[in-house]
Amino acid sequence: MNWEQTIIQFRNFLKLERSLSGNSITAYETDIRKLVAYLEIKKQSTLPQQIKLADLKNFIEWINELGLHARSQSRIISGLKAFFKFLLLDNQIEADPSGLLESPKIGRKLPEVLSIIEIDQIIAEIDLSSPEGQRNKAIIETLYSCGLRVSELVNLKLTNLYFDEGFIKVVGKGSKERLVPIGSKAIKEIELYFTYRNLLPNIDKGSQNIVFLNRRGKLLTRVMIFTIIKRLAEKAQIKKTISPHTFRHSFATHLIDGGADLRAVQEMLGHESIITTEIYTHLDREYLRDAIIQYHPRA
Repeated sequence: MNWEQTIIQFRNFLKLERSLSGNSITAYETDIRKLVAYLEIKKQSTLPQQIKLADLKNFIEWINELGLHARSQSRIISGLKAFFKFLLLDNQIEADPSGLLESPKIGRKLPEVLSIIEIDQIIAEIDLSSPEGQRNKAIIETLYSCGLRVSELVNLKLTNLYFDEGFIKVVGKGSKERLVPIGSKAIKEIELYFTYRNLLPNIDKGSQNIVFLNRRGKLLTRVMIFTIIKRLAEKAQIKKTISPHTFRHSFATHLIDGGADLRAVQEMLGHESIITTEIYTHLDREYLRDAIIQYHPRA
């Protein structure tokens, strides 16, 4: 039985026998489809009933390399365990391959942070003679200048760029919008990239308002951003574990180390609280922009 048929059976099981809500069922299905997408990327034609513990471990290692938070990884593992428990109950498998799959420890582990020198070393490895070179440079400068999540970067819209005012509008988690200051260096690199973008032969109809596009004129994926950064880090011989999120951590760390107010950094990152017990504090936009100008290395 293939993945699609098995997922349909799993949905029916969750609905009829577990009486879960539609949102919960969709969440479980989304977790399973992440595994299916991974197998497709790796060109593995493994059926659900053929999955081994090693396959699941490799998948978890892969999503970890993509920069997925430990809590997100734990949720996905929980979904996988529910799926394979269903297969076991339905007598489709004889042993549960997820039984020994461990969830990542959720704690306040300090993330990797790049120094300003290391960021410059990574950018120096970009081949500006290649068609995508200027785009990649603009991507890294934007990640670092604005502290964006990778999902916010790939969905950044042309109509949300307010360069004259020094801001960009970002759609973050829960579709919440926020204005983020952007430094002059990032603005310059994006404007240089537009020369290349304007020469693309065809831009996908659904991507015409998207800032960063691939050579086929389509939306870039999270995986593609990760691949670009990983390759550049390897060329620069940076030994740290780096993902797009590393630039977000570096953005916040460099601002705080420079003396920026924690609440200003909090709002620029789109966090609801500095720590879970602290109430969200709204700040004036000009104050946020002043924090960037005063404390960010690229300002």
